[in-house]
Amino acid sequence: MAKAADPEFATLASRHGTAETVKRLKALLDQKKIDVFAHIDHAAAARKVGLSLRPTEVLIFGNPRAGTPLMQERQTIGLDLPLRVLVWEDESGQTWLTYRRPAFLAKQHGIDRPEAVKALDDGLAALAHAATTE
Repeated sequence: MAKAADPEFATLASRHGTAETVKRLKALLDQKKIDVFAHIDHAAAARKVGLSLRPTEVLIFGNPRAGTPLMQERQTIGLDLPLRVLVWEDESGQTWLTYRRPAFLAKQHGIDRPEAVKALDDGLAALAHAATTE
């Protein structure tokens, strides 16, 4: 798990299992009219090749209205956009939701759009909180 003080990652414990957390996040994204571009189930892929992996799923999602202004400033952020969230289960059965903080991504790519980055950071934090707690 990422350290709490790690500026790159946010990791939240979920009150729900992995499948339910993913379902809740997808519903929230749908309500906000945010496109889900991909849903990757790493554990299912591992099973296909005879390997085991605790539940580990990634959602890749975004909204061009939020991401395009950042890419207009520095196209390299396109490597990290659209945004992605990892929902995973640890060895004790606890489900976690982890994402790379948009503010860290912007800093890494040299983007100087504080209002746009803050809106993206705050929006993702609210979605993650709602998916894991309510």
